[in-house]
Amino acid sequence: MSSASVALAATLTVQALVAMCLLTLPVVAPTVAGALGVSAAYVGIYVAIAYAGAMTASLLAGAAVRRFGAIRASQAGLALCAAGVALCAVESLPAAGLGALLIGLGYGPITPASSHLLARTTPAHRMSFVFSVKQTGVPLGGAMAGVVVPGLADLTGWQWAFLAVALASALCALAIQPLCASLDTDRDRTQRLSFGNGLAGPLRLVFSRRSLAVLAAVSFMFSISQMSLTTYLVTYLHEDLGMGLIIAGFTLAVAQAAGVGGRLLWGYLSDRLLGPVRMLAVLALLIAICAAATPFLGKVDSPALVIVVLSLFGSSAVGWNGVYLAEVARQAPAGQASVATGGALAMTFLGVVVGPPLFGLIAESIGSYGLAYATLLVPAGICLFLLWSNRQAFR
Repeated sequence: MSSASVALAATLTVQALVAMCLLTLPVVAPTVAGALGVSAAYVGIYVAIAYAGAMTASLLAGAAVRRFGAIRASQAGLALCAAGVALCAVESLPAAGLGALLIGLGYGPITPASSHLLARTTPAHRMSFVFSVKQTGVPLGGAMAGVVVPGLADLTGWQWAFLAVALASALCALAIQPLCASLDTDRDRTQRLSFGNGLAGPLRLVFSRRSLAVLAAVSFMFSISQMSLTTYLVTYLHEDLGMGLIIAGFTLAVAQAAGVGGRLLWGYLSDRLLGPVRMLAVLALLIAICAAATPFLGKVDSPALVIVVLSLFGSSAVGWNGVYLAEVARQAPAGQASVATGGALAMTFLGVVVGPPLFGLIAESIGSYGLAYATLLVPAGICLFLLWSNRQAFR
């Protein structure tokens, strides 16, 4: 197997497991909320804490990847995610908050590390597709969480389900250890790690280039839609549409699986037909259409139609990342893909920090998760405006 294939397989597996860790609590949010004595809408606070940690870690990841290697950075991320999920198994709000922070700190370095590896091993004309394949790990991990965690929680209790996910993440960290020798050969032990410059440097790089700044701003809007969909979909289906948790979790898995297919299709279309900017604009339009349709799903008698709409929603709201990350790597200066990715992802994660708590507040205020989904028309519209008005910035 070539080094490019090994790098893609390793980064895809790691991405899927950390995504599963992140969504383990949200997919059983009503159950966990009941045990902790809080509203399920507070899962938005959990997501905000996790992504605040991810935002910080992604900024620091560029220098860490260059000093220790991408595989070693990925191992550290997996270990932190395992510890975080295990802490979330403790029936305590403070433990859940600390667990969310650890999961975020583990999640943050994964994408800069994988971008560093894939930018080295992927031909330029295939980058959107290859990055999209790797990014299918996010909806794949979400689908795994949606299928496995509710069922396992029903059999063994939610706490044992959390510990099983933590164990899987820890075992993956051990399994990729042999890859350090072949894939971390470019590490630079003279690379300095500076907390202050590590946080500011990637942002300076992103905002010094108009194309990168536009991509970062667009990702901020896209991430609001993505995480609002995946964080609250089970709660929406359970509370607004009256589905049982296992069926709701399965429906989330279907939407995430559509995100897997979407990432591959959008990456292919971006490389072969539309180009990344037009492709991202099409996805923003699809998100807007699905957001407008979601409030009406409770009034239809066809479960198949619900699945179709949510699958299209998942394919677009979850499927944009590969095209986006490949374009960030393309627009980055030579050798700076991990730094540019870390800076751009900080804005992506900021959208997640802001989005789900705001979405939860809207849903609580108006008493409908379906109507709250309609408000995602706003970030989708802003994405369209930014991409159209700045289309000349992309070389």
